[in-house]
Amino acid sequence: MRTLLITGPGGSGRTTIAAATARRAAAGGTRTLLLSADRDDTLGAALGHPTGAAPTEAVPGLTTWRPDAADRFRQDLTDFQTRASSVLDLLGAARLDAEEVTPLPGAEELTFLRALRDAALSERHDLVVVDLPPLPQALALLALPEELRRYLRRLLPAERQAARALRPVLGRLAGVPMPADRLYETAARWDIELAAVEAVLTDPETAVRLVAEPGPAGADAVRTATPGLALRGLRTEALIANRVLPDEDGGTWLAGLVAQQGKTLAEWREQPGALHTVPHLGREPRGGDDLGALGVPAVNPAPDPVEWPVADRIAEDGVLVWHIPLPGAIRDELDLIRRGDELLITAGPFRRIVALPSALRRCTVAGAGLREGELRVRFAPDPGLWPAAGR
Repeated sequence: MRTLLITGPGGSGRTTIAAATARRAAAGGTRTLLLSADRDDTLGAALGHPTGAAPTEAVPGLTTWRPDAADRFRQDLTDFQTRASSVLDLLGAARLDAEEVTPLPGAEELTFLRALRDAALSERHDLVVVDLPPLPQALALLALPEELRRYLRRLLPAERQAARALRPVLGRLAGVPMPADRLYETAARWDIELAAVEAVLTDPETAVRLVAEPGPAGADAVRTATPGLALRGLRTEALIANRVLPDEDGGTWLAGLVAQQGKTLAEWREQPGALHTVPHLGREPRGGDDLGALGVPAVNPAPDPVEWPVADRIAEDGVLVWHIPLPGAIRDELDLIRRGDELLITAGPFRRIVALPSALRRCTVAGAGLREGELRVRFAPDPGLWPAAGR
């Protein structure tokens, strides 16, 4: 099953493009699910069919779904109170009724990620088109599963040594027995759920479609987002230039906007990757006819995988080279920090901590360089850890 993530700067029309993309796929016979993170039903307005918290068939072959974060949070809290009933009773804690619960910050993001996981694991669809939030929120959302799993591993290590050592102290401080086993069971369950979401996002069949209106603001947003997506190992399948105005021959007020769009489009055409233009209809697209008139490209059936290969240059240069594609990255905004078996990579406002491949863990960082949109990190074998020749 394929997953296509669609995002762009706020006001770029990403929801409309997501609706048109999903509708075209369904019309071609692909069983498609259109998943939206919007609170308001802007998706339903574009489709001409309301969407909601329950999966609904909008047209033959196309199912829409806008998960309800509040309802899922209430269910999770009710389940937690049931599982922790003995501890809550011991503490004399009053139970919360479902009706008085409102979602905490982050509940919407986790609910949406769970819905994405459930959709990807389902066998009812061949394609999931995901209408993500605007770019800044989308990039944070895509990073969430990996970051949360890392936090869990650091705070609750699997070997439980820290919990065993701290359990008597915490018990005395709290005055009640500490349910360390239950804590680790919960952490393990969260880790499994987050791992499933992470598997969807890192799957070779998952790609991103960026939507932006050509112009200074759209160009800045694309320029910022491109290395951020690449740092997460996500492939940008296409850049959709939305609301492209027709050429104007006269001196109307539109001529300046057309020229501005033309300048941005010329810059985008020089960049690697597919560029598709979508015309401005002179109105907000509503319903199947308008979505069809946009002429969005079909979903690429065979995406190119994103790879971070390690090249063996020991014989020639005495190093191993880790090739990390970072299109759009700026040399002065790059930073690398080696921390144990991890490498902290910063590219502009984005940061990711990645585990080193096994061969590189026995090496020291010998330098790095950015060339042709690719970060190349050189590693020299550590004589104390690297096997000597002939052994």
